[in-house]
Amino acid sequence: MAKPKLAFFKFTSCAGCLLSVLNLEDHLLDIVGAVDIVHFLMARRETQPGPYDVAFIEGAVSTPHEVEQLKEIRRQSKVLVALGNCAVTGGVPSMKNFAGSEREMEERVYSETWDIKSIPVRGLDYYVKVDEYLRGCSIDLNELVVLLKSLLLGVSPRFRPHSVCNECKLKENVCLLISKGKACMGSVSAAGCGALCPSLNRPCEGCRGPSNDANAEALAYTFVSDLGLSPEEVRRKFQKYAGNTPAFRKGAEAL
Repeated sequence: MAKPKLAFFKFTSCAGCLLSVLNLEDHLLDIVGAVDIVHFLMARRETQPGPYDVAFIEGAVSTPHEVEQLKEIRRQSKVLVALGNCAVTGGVPSMKNFAGSEREMEERVYSETWDIKSIPVRGLDYYVKVDEYLRGCSIDLNELVVLLKSLLLGVSPRFRPHSVCNECKLKENVCLLISKGKACMGSVSAAGCGALCPSLNRPCEGCRGPSNDANAEALAYTFVSDLGLSPEEVRRKFQKYAGNTPAFRKGAEAL
């Protein structure tokens, strides 16, 4: 019986999520034995064309070439997975959308712009149907293993839609927002990371995007009224990782 064919691709991103795939360590050999990885430029020199059973794409879409490449990968793939927050929401690269026009950003970054063509930064599902999402910056390895197992079994993975606050309570963490006055976004950010940052006494930055019941507007007002943040500081927090999403857009525009 032929093994499922997996392919990994990179668009506009830092490659951190693809590197995380290689950091699976104990699970990696089992995964390699169960599937056939036919395209993964970070891990192997030889590649094979589609069709693919599962295609993982890290990174946001920021150029017309990436739009065409994405549509072709979609045509060649039975299952398409958005790998990491850049692919899910646009991620950190999407901050460009709120900083000026495309030409202004190109001239700010490049000394020569004659062959540069950029477009507003979007997540994959702005252009194509995405079957599964792995949030995070970078992805959580436990969630990756769950997804891979689910795909091999032909079932849908169950990921947590609630907020990071729930995970903090399960860990009995002290609330950084209420008790320590830190600008923590755990109440509006999607769970699944195990409350990693708050457990290390660092406020959640919202890298996984909004939870299913995010009240970003209320949190934005709390940051200003209770913590003394400026409207500009609040706007930047909500636009840092998932400014394209309707929920975090409300937080950024609340003040």
